[in-house]
Amino acid sequence: MATPDPVPQGTGETLNAAPLPNPFPREPFRKALHDLAGLGLYLGTSSWKYAGWIDQLYTRDRYVYRGRFAETRFERLCLAEYAEVFPTVCVDAAYYQFPTPRFLEGLAAQVPAHFQFTFKVTDEITVRRFPQLPRFGARAGQLNPHFLDADRFTSGFLAPCEPFRSQIGVLIFEFSRFYPADFARGRDFVEALDGFLSRLPAGWRYGVEIRNPTFLHPDYFGMLARHGVAHVFNSWEAMPALAEQFGLAETQPAAGHGAARLLLRPGRAYEDAVKAFAPYNQLRDAYPEGRAAAANYIRRVVLRTPGLPRSIYLYVNNRFEGNALVTLRELLREAGWLKD
Repeated sequence: MATPDPVPQGTGETLNAAPLPNPFPREPFRKALHDLAGLGLYLGTSSWKYAGWIDQLYTRDRYVYRGRFAETRFERLCLAEYAEVFPTVCVDAAYYQFPTPRFLEGLAAQVPAHFQFTFKVTDEITVRRFPQLPRFGARAGQLNPHFLDADRFTSGFLAPCEPFRSQIGVLIFEFSRFYPADFARGRDFVEALDGFLSRLPAGWRYGVEIRNPTFLHPDYFGMLARHGVAHVFNSWEAMPALAEQFGLAETQPAAGHGAARLLLRPGRAYEDAVKAFAPYNQLRDAYPEGRAAAANYIRRVVLRTPGLPRSIYLYVNNRFEGNALVTLRELLREAGWLKD
């Protein structure tokens, strides 16, 4: 494998580019993140294997083998360096297949005992009809017989996670956007989800992330609260802005834990963000409104605002602004936890 050139700039349009300072301010950043974790607020990123973070968060020399940078070595080992700075990460890979004991053991072996993993639950549980994608093979376009199957979730997902329960933050049920052919009314989804959640084993932190803005109804929030399940606030293409979602949930009962994911600027398609922002080595389109809403949420959590959960997990995706490290750095600054 040839030694790569310095990490290239993205191929898409640079909208409001802001490079990350080099060297990355690891120690003040790490201290702020761990101080907040001590208050019950865990901040991290969605996944971690990004070559665009080399020479920022990641030290290139750690992944050199026989004089050359080894991509496979980087992908296999970089979680350990990530965990030197961050207290948590969202494992997106679990969405595509059920986690195996070997996979989970490999993750846990690279992090300290207090590190927290949040997992997206495998889509076999959350997809009503399999999408027309090659990875689904003959199942593409077919109804999913294991949609909201509590037994399948318990045996296929919770069972391998059990030995690592103390290191698991939130288990997120991410539901793609439903159409009338899936659920004629939002209340039908709430009823189906109610039945599913009632059958889940207790003692885990569960979260529900939806893509239908009309489902954000008091009946939905109330049903989640009855089960002790969090609504996962999410910045996404067709979802209301974070500030609006926080406002909708403000008067509703909350679970003992919470979660939020900064994924996309509303109105921007996922594919467009990938094209414009890859390889995610700098901020490319600042979204100050979304960042301000998240920073305000952080401040309110730290101040123990009544009604908010005691433990909260907040994750930032590179496709939110172009580089999750920059976004988190700026969030900490706006919230008063990181000084220049």
